Amino acid sequence: MPRIIGVDIPDNKKIEYSLRYIYGVGPALAELIIKKAKIKPGIRASELTDDNLAAIVNLLQNELTVEGDLRRQIATDIRRLQAVNCYRGIRHRKGLPVRGQRTKTNARTRKGRRLTVGAIRDKTQRKLAGAE
Repeated sequence: MPRIIGVDIPDNKKIEYSLRYIYGVGPALAELIIKKAKIKPGIRASELTDDNLAAIVNLLQNELTVEGDLRRQIATDIRRLQAVNCYRGIRHRKGLPVRGQRTKTNARTRKGRRLTVGAIRDKTQRKLAGAE
């Protein structure tokens, strides 16, 4: 299993798909890396030579922002938005959708599990709910 900038990429897959296991590398960027490193498309990751791996690592370290640097950059961007109290920063802080999606329905990924809020009319049920 080849290791590129601290990430084990699967060796049984084609290099176009294996490179996507690196955070920040998607389909278009993987194709660009292959072209710049002059690697034949369709080759399996296990068939890469040491020169090919060195070319990929060189590209990723010198020309692109991936893995830890990218995660750090995104985290600082979110912290900056929260610090200036802009709308997007407030949404990040509250854990709500940031990009204008509706929240009356849906948005369960950001909001978490649905919590029913309301009056419980039965006294025994109210006692059970209070104990939880």
